[in-house]
Amino acid sequence: MKKLVIGNDHVAVDMKNEIKAYLEEKGYEVINVGTDSSERFNYPVSGYKAAKMVASGEVDGGVLICGTGVGISLAANKVHGIRACVCSEPYTAKLSKQHNNTNMIAFGARVIGIETAKMIVDEWLAAEYEGGRHAIRVGEIMEIEETQHLKEADEQ
Repeated sequence: MKKLVIGNDHVAVDMKNEIKAYLEEKGYEVINVGTDSSERFNYPVSGYKAAKMVASGEVDGGVLICGTGVGISLAANKVHGIRACVCSEPYTAKLSKQHNNTNMIAFGARVIGIETAKMIVDEWLAAEYEGGRHAIRVGEIMEIEETQHLKEADEQ
């Protein structure tokens, strides 16, 4: 993973800037699709943009930040092919990749501090999908998503 996208709302501007700089120092290319203003900005906008970039393969993964991480991850998870997980500590980030093959992580600027956010990002980026028994479950999740996607296409 060398090219990442980062999205945020107005609550998370400072944390986004710090995480972006942190990732760039580690050699990652980071594309910012979030806001750089403290003026109200709705997280579904950047969550969707970031998720579309991940789903299309334009980037290798994504980091999402809003007040809690929940809203922006919900928006991202509406995009076909996205498996985004809210993480408030590093262990969940690591296992989300190892067991669920997550392609985006999210956290809350009002929930965790910057050092915890860095640890979450580090664990997630270092982890590798294990496949094996986990592939069955990830496949089932993708099957649900595909079934829903096809149903919606038929209804249009």
